[in-house]
Amino acid sequence: MEHTLTEEQWEVLLRRIKVGKCTPFLGAGACYGTLPLGSDIAREWSEKRHYPLKDFSDLARVAQFLAVTTGDGMFPKEDILERLKDVPPPDFTNPDEPHGVLADLPLPVYITTNYDDFMMQALKSRNKSPRQELCHWNDDVKKLLKGKPSVFKKSSGIPDIDADNPVVFHLHGHLGLAESLVLTEDDYLDFLVSISRNDDLIPPRIQEAMTGTTLLFLGYRLADWDFRVLFRSMVNYLKKSTSRSHVSVQLITIGDVSSPEEVEKAQKYLDRYFDKHEIHMYWGSCRDFAAELRKRWEASSYGQ
Repeated sequence: MEHTLTEEQWEVLLRRIKVGKCTPFLGAGACYGTLPLGSDIAREWSEKRHYPLKDFSDLARVAQFLAVTTGDGMFPKEDILERLKDVPPPDFTNPDEPHGVLADLPLPVYITTNYDDFMMQALKSRNKSPRQELCHWNDDVKKLLKGKPSVFKKSSGIPDIDADNPVVFHLHGHLGLAESLVLTEDDYLDFLVSISRNDDLIPPRIQEAMTGTTLLFLGYRLADWDFRVLFRSMVNYLKKSTSRSHVSVQLITIGDVSSPEEVEKAQKYLDRYFDKHEIHMYWGSCRDFAAELRKRWEASSYGQ
């Protein structure tokens, strides 16, 4: 599959990065090769718990099944956290490691739907001083984080959010708080309802990034629940966007399609799906994109 960003689109992206007007969104594909695949976890759960349906590799649906059959909505979340807590981070010095490449860029805001801490660690490895914030999308999260200082509230002695002091915003939860995870089907639907009803769940500084910068979606597939919910929750922000140029890195994995004709049809469908929101498609893996982004950034006048 050909990478489909034009030279002009690369130029716009690099220029936006230089002035801090680009906001990365990180999905599961950014951690490929480091963390277990959601589909693999779903299959393991399905086999162990005798999941009766055919979509046994759909993590959100199998997690919903576990929550219902065990009578404990926290069971799948705690299992996920147990699997992730001791996984070492990727090597941020690799030239195609997505977190490391992004951490080298002069960006103030990073948004992730992943539960891991890798973006924070990558930024720290570049001698930056990142801060972290979670979306308070349900009552449990609000109660558990009540009284905790927000990185978005200016306080004496606290530096402003900028490229040296960036913020990492966890939209779908963080492994440090099981209650914050958006994992089951019900979680995704509740999250979408909460976000649509209460604009305040997205802090103004994050809303500003969503509407005033070029958005760079990394590590998502259209079929994934996290991307489908993310995109639906983003539609209103995209309509308000003053930056009419965004990029989504998409990979059609083996198994999704089985012939060149099906690949071409899928590409055309996604291109049309995103075109009305001025989202340009780059066909390849996160590492493909990260390697090319690093190469182009370092070769450009912007990266000097």
